[in-house]
Amino acid sequence: MRVRETNSKNALTEVETKMADQATQKVYLNGQLVDKQQAVVSVYDHGLLYGDGVFEGIRVYSGKVFRHEDHIDRLYESAKAIRLEIPIDKSKMLAAVNETVAANGIVDGYVRLVITRGSGTLGLDIRRTSDPQVIIIADTISLYPEELYENGLRIITASTIRNHPSALSPRIKSLNYLNNIMAKIEGTDADSLEALMLNHKGEVAECTGDNIFIVKNGVLKTPPTDAGILEGVTRNVAMELAREAGIEVVEMTLLRHDIYIADECFLTGTAAEVIPVVSLDGREIGDGKPGPVTQKLRQRFQEYVRE
Repeated sequence: MRVRETNSKNALTEVETKMADQATQKVYLNGQLVDKQQAVVSVYDHGLLYGDGVFEGIRVYSGKVFRHEDHIDRLYESAKAIRLEIPIDKSKMLAAVNETVAANGIVDGYVRLVITRGSGTLGLDIRRTSDPQVIIIADTISLYPEELYENGLRIITASTIRNHPSALSPRIKSLNYLNNIMAKIEGTDADSLEALMLNHKGEVAECTGDNIFIVKNGVLKTPPTDAGILEGVTRNVAMELAREAGIEVVEMTLLRHDIYIADECFLTGTAAEVIPVVSLDGREIGDGKPGPVTQKLRQRFQEYVRE
């Protein structure tokens, strides 16, 4: 009986703690910091109804927003590409992100910045929408278990291909992530936390949430932007750090064959950071362990973000 009482008390404490966290967490919504439970948008918002909007995921390290301007520039470029006018300028957006991070006491964490088309009528006509919503969430994130950073991911190739770039540019970070989600489902169904996506030509594009790199004979290779990828901020940082370390970096067309026979492989992303891949479709990459170039770049990345 005492055990039951203790378990009940522990469960109650966990619930109370969770409720307290929700009550104290602040979300930026259209110029105001509001409690998490009060951060609501209309059910007629086209971001909800049609995935009509753009977003950015941004890391915070040691209280500093990482590559802040790069992310904000990409946000505004994505919005311009879909003819979505963000109601505040870049300088105010930068300040709003910093304000939200500070209000939530985030030292090491993650920011999700969302711009929706705004509420409107049922139907696709953007002329019948108004008041784009600016939403900033500052929280913590852990995409993969720590042991996978040490031992490496095992991934599969999804049958779901990357959207055709002539249909929707992969450089637009759109709220509509169904293409990636369908590929992710294939991965999780196969007990893999990531999945490789090919483009319409059968070439390597990217994974469901990360860019991909391989190492072959000391050369770092990654698909070019015209392969149908999102030009990742962390991807660019990894290439910069590699060049600084004297590693040759080549953006080139890759096939699955190139990954199968690679010496090393790793993924990059804002949430994922730098994580090794040791197997694709049941084929070990290299010796089946994270390689020296991957480990070097991962260590250098961790140092760089806290400089």
